[in-house]
Amino acid sequence: MKISVRNLEPTKVRLTITVDKDEFDPYLDAARKDIAKQVNVPGFRKGHVPGRIIDQRVGFASVAGEAVNSGVPELYSKALAQKELHAMAQPEIDVKEVPESAQDDTKLKFTAEVEVRPQIELPDIAGMEIEVAKPEVTDEDVTKRLDNLRQRFGTLISVDRPAKKGDFVSIDLDAVIDGESADSQQGVSYELGSETMLDGLDEALDGLSSGEETTFEGTLEAGEHEGEKAQIKVKVNSVKAEELPELDDDFAQQASEFETLEELKADVRKQCEQDAEGRQATDARDAFIAKLKEGLEIPVPKGIKESMIADQLKNAGKDAKSASKEEKAEAEETVEKELRDQIVLDTLADKLEVKVSQADVTNFLASIAQQYGMDPSAFINAIVQNGQLGSAVQEVGRSKGMLAGMRAVTFKDSDGKVLDLSQFLGEDESVAEEDESESVQAASAAAAVADELTQAAAAEGNE
Repeated sequence: MKISVRNLEPTKVRLTITVDKDEFDPYLDAARKDIAKQVNVPGFRKGHVPGRIIDQRVGFASVAGEAVNSGVPELYSKALAQKELHAMAQPEIDVKEVPESAQDDTKLKFTAEVEVRPQIELPDIAGMEIEVAKPEVTDEDVTKRLDNLRQRFGTLISVDRPAKKGDFVSIDLDAVIDGESADSQQGVSYELGSETMLDGLDEALDGLSSGEETTFEGTLEAGEHEGEKAQIKVKVNSVKAEELPELDDDFAQQASEFETLEELKADVRKQCEQDAEGRQATDARDAFIAKLKEGLEIPVPKGIKESMIADQLKNAGKDAKSASKEEKAEAEETVEKELRDQIVLDTLADKLEVKVSQADVTNFLASIAQQYGMDPSAFINAIVQNGQLGSAVQEVGRSKGMLAGMRAVTFKDSDGKVLDLSQFLGEDESVAEEDESESVQAASAAAAVADELTQAAAAEGNE
């Protein structure tokens, strides 16, 4: 097999692959056998028809077509491996030449254009030291967590004053387009300042008292008139403020197993310290990746980047036309960082010769299924059927490579004290247990499938 590679972009190549006759013949023979199982030829048992008879009965072009369909993907993969290229997307295949008969000396020739991982030289991690800021727990952190706990036991009381941020209001909404009501809702409960409904609603409600109303212009975000501008009439029916319980021993007994407020505060501080250690481990991970990228020029594949930006905007309820320059710039920055991190971690996994076993992938996907409350077997089957298994394998490889790399370096806090991150990094040759957010991030492709399946199940249940 002859392979030539032409660089089209820093992260895109065109492979021209010419396959020798003796390499293509096995695919032709396999195609003939498959066809023989499907056709009836007088004088021969099904599946036992000689190849030359198959060529005559169905035509060599059909045989060659089957051979090309089955052979090109495998030959393409072999070409990538031979040239040490790592594809980051599906290739665009163009078959140029195919033999027209069994005696034709024409060689199979095809091209494949594909975005590939750029080659980068990572620094040697042996002996590498990385400083990570020392986590601190302040009285403010403890107070904030106690306030969150108080909110769980808070009550809403009606107030006779203008609404302000943090209040809960009951409102009636009426969206008017061209003088006609396009959508209306009554008795909607809304927390002022949460910004979870229409743009401009919080500003319109701020300062209104019970019984007052106003009108503002907004864009409808759902329903038949989604995306259209409308005059939104809003009326405040009631204003309620949240009343929190006093921080005392009675509250400690009501909200926890402790008898005194001091005991509760001590426990809350301990929880804050544990969270701080977790944040320090996350900071160590980010610092490790940043250290690997330090001083490197890492180009990103344009096609993948554009697709990911579009997905990012879509998830935010935007598209390329409706998104602002700031939103597009933010999405681009996020995507570029994600791609560069992936490229670095993939390269690291190769450098460390990380191996991903079937058990690694199965356990990983099973943990994601558990987080989504799904049957692991059904979820894994869905991953395979959706063509996401390769992505899951890659994500597990990145995770294992990152953890192995982090175990090989020394992390110190700002005082020069060596950090013990073993509870977060696990043991050598095993995947450490990650917190839920990191697991979901690492299995973004798998989680996306879980979301789709969950939504589909909900839709079926509503029918």
